[in-house]
Amino acid sequence: MSFARADLDRLSAILAEAAETEIMPRFRRLEDGGIREKTGALDLVTDADEQGEWRIRDLCAKAFPKALFVGEESAARDAALLTRITDAELAIIVDPIDGTSNFAWGMPLFGVMAAVVSRGETVAGLILDPVGRDWHKALRGEGAWAESVNGRTRDLRVAKPDKLSEMTGLSSWYLMPEPQRSRTVANLAKTKACFNYRCAAYEYRLIAEGLVHFSLHYKLMPWDHAAGVLIHAETGGYSALLDGSPYSASRHEGGIISAPDRATYDLIKRELLG
Repeated sequence: MSFARADLDRLSAILAEAAETEIMPRFRRLEDGGIREKTGALDLVTDADEQGEWRIRDLCAKAFPKALFVGEESAARDAALLTRITDAELAIIVDPIDGTSNFAWGMPLFGVMAAVVSRGETVAGLILDPVGRDWHKALRGEGAWAESVNGRTRDLRVAKPDKLSEMTGLSSWYLMPEPQRSRTVANLAKTKACFNYRCAAYEYRLIAEGLVHFSLHYKLMPWDHAAGVLIHAETGGYSALLDGSPYSASRHEGGIISAPDRATYDLIKRELLG
């Protein structure tokens, strides 16, 4: 099923409306009980996550009535949604607030993400920064671009490959199991610098802009990665899972490396994970 630029614009308008009406009015204004733990202190959900997702879901049902809707909070209530992505003619996968802990703590490093998947293949990706009200967008085969609040666009391009000691990166090493966790943390010292912003939306924006060289993530929920991996690929980058297989929104375990090219992916895998 095709997903054209006009469809992307409709989905963009839906995310923007939800951000304006449900998410930003709650930023730094959450009421008592508006922040709750899911699995721990770094895995939170807020009223803004839930109300934002329900708004996006309802608007998508009107704009794309035949699409499967898979949101992070919806899947928390019905995990079977994840099993339907591969066979869906059109699936819209949404993270209403990526970087929920940042949002809950009042830090303006969070994003609204959506990916469109057709028969298991990601065909469109959107990342909205609701604070700056700007976008990173991609359509499969048509490139990736940044778009400002006034509609001006510019093409995106990944960083040029470099030697490991000069590369900067992003890593969610704290999600890795031992002994890989300790080994990777030690090996990250081989790079020029490595950061973690607790927000895949911001991190994929950084690598798509060429501001950092690589990312190494270890949690594969589709609302965290499907949009960003497509945007990164359309900027000329290369991504693959830690076992070398291509990324798919139907894969939910293991980790992923995104790099400027295949040679850099191999270098990162060998030097940081080996």
